[in-house]
Amino acid sequence: MKTILDFSKKELEGMVKPSFRAKQIYEWIYKKGAVEFTQMSNLPAAMRAELTKNYTIDSVREVKCEISRDGSKKYLFALHDGKTVESVLLPMKEELSDENGELKRHARYTICVSSQVGCKMGCAFCFTAKGGFVRNLSAGEIVGQILYIKRANEIPYERRVNVVYMGMGEPLDNFENVKKAVEILKENDGLAIGARRQTISTSGLASQIKKLGEYDLGVLLAISLHAVNDELRDKLMPVNKAYNIAAVMEAIREFPIDQRKRIMFEYLVLGGVNDHESDAKTLVKLLNGIKAKVNLILFNPHEGSEFKRPAMSDVEKFRDFLRSKGVTCTIRESKGLDISAACGQLREKVKYDNA
Repeated sequence: MKTILDFSKKELEGMVKPSFRAKQIYEWIYKKGAVEFTQMSNLPAAMRAELTKNYTIDSVREVKCEISRDGSKKYLFALHDGKTVESVLLPMKEELSDENGELKRHARYTICVSSQVGCKMGCAFCFTAKGGFVRNLSAGEIVGQILYIKRANEIPYERRVNVVYMGMGEPLDNFENVKKAVEILKENDGLAIGARRQTISTSGLASQIKKLGEYDLGVLLAISLHAVNDELRDKLMPVNKAYNIAAVMEAIREFPIDQRKRIMFEYLVLGGVNDHESDAKTLVKLLNGIKAKVNLILFNPHEGSEFKRPAMSDVEKFRDFLRSKGVTCTIRESKGLDISAACGQLREKVKYDNA
């Protein structure tokens, strides 16, 4: 049965009569947290019955949730066909009160969502690649991950979250559904998560980066770079053979970005592989003229991997060199190291446990 989450508000307006009912349905689902059409008390009984007959609301079902000491939560979700994907809730800032108990700052969260069951990219360091590619997620299956996590963690409707398309799969390989999910999340009568709170991470599909730029959705762009020369990147990321570093950088330079924002470059630091001073120097040259921010990510080891976690001292030297050359650079705080944090780990763990 199809999920109602697959439809944009405009599409829903064309499906229900009178069309103003679409706004009511959206508000019940996204603002009031309805999980059944029978809860929509201001809809006619016949419409509620028809919706119940033809559609579901939730597009995902929780199979397992692992909670880290740092508050991160890793979810394994089952889809309508039994396939599974992962999502992560990352607490970014804790709620803060003054000495009188008055609230000074709300808690802030980032939700990392999957866009595919498995992945075609075959990156050497990625656990998701182990399971191969199965299928794309629909827009509603992407949106459903965020809706479920907000509801399960009692994050109020008015509390905005940041969304990153950085879970299982290559978002730009599922372009149309990811684009639609962005637009559904932006809808003011829905979750109202603005484009600037949504980041699409890509392994470097240059043609799709250009296509995304032409739509000018207003989303942020993150590039999984991970190497500064084609020889190493070919080995780490097979997609580089189709879209080499030069092609990716060309597409990035044409990408429209809000003047207050930067293109983010994700650089997974692999101990002894891409953490040398020479790599840092080449990276500075690659980023020349680009309003960039580099996130250094320490490799999260998983069973069977040939790579190791780098020494923090080497990562700090890498960061400090970039900063000395005027490149904004941070070391991303590792979260969830005590749970199945690497993308695809929880999915494979549950499959093994149930075997």
